[in-house]
Amino acid sequence: MEAFLVSTGIVAVAEIGDKTQLLAFLLATKFRKPIPIILGILAATVVNHGLAGALGAWLTSLVEPQTLRLILAASFVAMAAWTLIPDKLEDDAKFAAFGAFGTTLVAFFLAEVGDKTQLATIALAAKYNSLFEVVAGTTLGMLIADVPAVLLGDRAAHRIPLRLVRIVAALLFLALGVATAFGAGSKWGF
Repeated sequence: MEAFLVSTGIVAVAEIGDKTQLLAFLLATKFRKPIPIILGILAATVVNHGLAGALGAWLTSLVEPQTLRLILAASFVAMAAWTLIPDKLEDDAKFAAFGAFGTTLVAFFLAEVGDKTQLATIALAAKYNSLFEVVAGTTLGMLIADVPAVLLGDRAAHRIPLRLVRIVAALLFLALGVATAFGAGSKWGF
């Protein structure tokens, strides 16, 4: 349950102001069809984070527990620093011919490749060695951040203090990195 809750919280906070949340705003204003957009986000996230989580779980079989602990700690600290850098939305909406669902599915999947939430999923899956709980948590976290963006469109975008949210997310990643470095999770073997 801890893996699920930590994964949900970290991704929900880290996703605020992220390029995929900005993409959700953009798609909501372009298509004005919230259900297909939300379903596209869900499908893209399950596939993307499922693959990332599987990679993280696989990494635990390749690396010694102490080495993995230090790699994970460094990864979380790096994600803390990365979180402080504001995202800019690239032209991910170029697949509009696929309709609201197809555009969202393709654009979200591609936008998540190499994104901090995907890398967090890899690290969390390696840390907790609980693929289902981590992927379910990171997917829920993504939905917690992105569904309101879809439902509210760009009306709410200017009211969210993105700098404060980035700082809180960075502090969460930093705390997770420090806790991991000092042995948090040692009951799981690293």
